[in-house]
Amino acid sequence: MRLPLYILIALAAALPLQPSQPARTVLYFGHVWDGAKLLDNAAITIDGDTITRVDLGAKPPRDAVDMTRYTAIPGLIDLHTHITYYWDRKPGTRPLGQARRRPAVTVFLAQENARRTLETGVTTIRDLGASGETDYAMRDLVAMGAMTGPRMFVAGQGLSAGRGWTPDPAAMAKNAEDRIKAGSDWVKVYASRGSFDSVDTTQTLTYDELKAIVDASHALGHKVAIHSYGASGVKDAVRAGADSVEHGIEIDDETFAEMVRRGTVWVPTIDHNRYYVDAKDEYGFKPEAIPPLEEYIAKNLESTKRAVKAGVKLGMGSDAVYSMFGQNTRELEWFVKAGMTPAQALATATAIPAELLDRKDRLGRIAPGFAADVVAIEGRPLEDIHDVIAGVRWVMKDGQVVVAAAPRREAR
Repeated sequence: MRLPLYILIALAAALPLQPSQPARTVLYFGHVWDGAKLLDNAAITIDGDTITRVDLGAKPPRDAVDMTRYTAIPGLIDLHTHITYYWDRKPGTRPLGQARRRPAVTVFLAQENARRTLETGVTTIRDLGASGETDYAMRDLVAMGAMTGPRMFVAGQGLSAGRGWTPDPAAMAKNAEDRIKAGSDWVKVYASRGSFDSVDTTQTLTYDELKAIVDASHALGHKVAIHSYGASGVKDAVRAGADSVEHGIEIDDETFAEMVRRGTVWVPTIDHNRYYVDAKDEYGFKPEAIPPLEEYIAKNLESTKRAVKAGVKLGMGSDAVYSMFGQNTRELEWFVKAGMTPAQALATATAIPAELLDRKDRLGRIAPGFAADVVAIEGRPLEDIHDVIAGVRWVMKDGQVVVAAAPRREAR
């Protein structure tokens, strides 16, 4: 169901518009990682929503905001969220099985998830699944300036095989076209089972169906993200031409080589199962569900180590839902465990996703012409990636300060 215009208007009227862009702002940092290299004593000049200069100097300009105690990094990109999955944490309730809400209510409440996401330094998200077109509404309200949140690239309802589904490539292609016509930026496809406390790797869509979806979407100029918990679905997704593949274990060398050849981005989402283990009591998961989750984490990490060695492009995706917002960047620690340097891990949340989103000339860098998305980190993020997770102190998006004093994250 598309949200009626009057609901969007009411929401916009209920929320204060962001203030007009300042004429010019100069930020002076002790260190700046610009997305490629580390700069010392750098002044970032911002006009409106765009960075116009990055200058080096021993002393800050007279009109600069003194940020010398921090290291600046570009605004981060989370490639896999479900931002409309909201839980109010009321006693006696669980994230799953909540009473149904009207779409407009969900959009309003999900602002909390947006706020928590910004507090992690994430200024852009790719949201891969929502009902009732609530993600379309949030995307549009954020773009209008009527809601504070990360900029959003959204997929609407994901495509999947229903119960008793008979393989039908033509029908799947039509479903993809319908999603795009409805307003989806991306097409999300569920090619296997697996979700929450289930790590079932059973493939549910055929190669021919996946190929039909990808071809139909690409013909309309839109990209495709394919979910697969198992190796066979990952292989078919890559062969079919998916732009990104979400999740996956026990992926063979041939598939990784094909990812490298095609430039496919793999979004392993290792950390989201860590979250489910940690949040088992919130969800009421049965004790017997935990060992399979832990086994999947180990296999997911092992495949990621092999992907790093093979040169596969990896993207940071949290797969955040409900109470995971605010933990969006913890995937970066898994990437370092998999063999990346902190700079390589940061690239999975900056340059690589910016290119995947067709925004490589606007996002993921601190450089003239790029969006004024700047994150102030306390610590040395190029030496210890945990400083990115625990050290966010201030966030700017499109030239506006959206986090003035981020809450301190828990230590290791």
